Amino acid sequence: MKILVINSGSSSIKYKLYQVAVDTQDFVVLAQGGAERIGISGSSVDCKKSGAEKEHQYIDLPDHKKSINAIFQMLTDPEKGAIKSLSELSGVGHRVVHGGEDFTGSVLIDGDVVDAIRQNSVLAPLHNPPNLMGIQAVYELYPDMPQVAVFDTAIHQTMPPKAYLYGLPKNQYTAHKIRRYGFHGTSHGYVAKKAAEELGKPIEKLKLVTCHLGNGGSITAFAAGKSVDTSMGLTPLAGILMGTRSGDLDPYIPLHIMQTQSLSTEQVSGMMNKHGGLLGLCGKSDMRDVLDGCEKGYEGCIEALDIFVYSIQKYIGAYAAAMNGIDAIVFTAGIGENNALIREKVLANFGYLGLRIDKRANKANKTVITTKVSKVKALLIHTDEEKVIASDTFEILKAKKK
Repeated sequence: MKILVINSGSSSIKYKLYQVAVDTQDFVVLAQGGAERIGISGSSVDCKKSGAEKEHQYIDLPDHKKSINAIFQMLTDPEKGAIKSLSELSGVGHRVVHGGEDFTGSVLIDGDVVDAIRQNSVLAPLHNPPNLMGIQAVYELYPDMPQVAVFDTAIHQTMPPKAYLYGLPKNQYTAHKIRRYGFHGTSHGYVAKKAAEELGKPIEKLKLVTCHLGNGGSITAFAAGKSVDTSMGLTPLAGILMGTRSGDLDPYIPLHIMQTQSLSTEQVSGMMNKHGGLLGLCGKSDMRDVLDGCEKGYEGCIEALDIFVYSIQKYIGAYAAAMNGIDAIVFTAGIGENNALIREKVLANFGYLGLRIDKRANKANKTVITTKVSKVKALLIHTDEEKVIASDTFEILKAKKK
């Protein structure tokens, strides 16, 4: 069975093509690539077939339909493609950011699902519309192709009301669905399961805190195998400090800025989402640049790093208290997987829990980065969100055939 995974953004599309062994359920990547600068000059498409050099083409990509078609053409190129025909595909799995309360798991896409994704676009205006563009493009080019939606928010639907409700008049939730939803669900769920396997215990018996740390980041608490709390909220703006996002704020700050500086909703939204976070504090949004600035003694970078680390520590500590204990802290995503210094700084405050970091293992990016006597373990788990999407798509298509 061959499954194509698509992550459709506003100006780019990423994809991976998997070969799935039905009996063993092994997932092998046949090809991967993407389309860049959609609707912008200098657009391009590329494909990296397993065992071959990357193919890259500059091509006019005015919209998502043309971009998906260009991807299809590269995948089926007679000489350099990974498949002979699109008929080899069993289905396409899509990352969809916001499923609201409509979806507690991945689903086969039909008209009702499309309508629900569209209605939830009000909760994720930057993400759901381009997700839908990818779905619509595949449908227009290949209407009989089964498509599956895998939601970032679905795994967090297990949170109890005490975790997802805000201190607002109740009708804001009942009538307008304003609540905590959480994101990065595919990543959090994947690394939590992998951590449990590494620890040799059923996930249902563990209390875990997973730290997805990239340009965007979030922290999730898992108890009895379920997400019980997470740092992002109604939108992906809440929680820890991020590359360009502010993270948690006093809720009156945006109102105060609008009133005193005569700024519009759009301007303040841009300030918090695109010009805040590390970028707002020190002028650099990439953690590698921030760390380079720290090494050079730039006070703004040193301060931004301290705030970043502190914001993570606060959530881990809060979740350890909320779960009445913690068995392991899990790091993943770009920063979490690749930066030993930040992991060490984050873990430095958890000696009171009996956590003892193994500096040598941490520096070497080992899976377990605490000592054998450490009461609380810390792990580095490489996330694979595309594989989660492929796996969910596989299971739904397999069930559909029965």
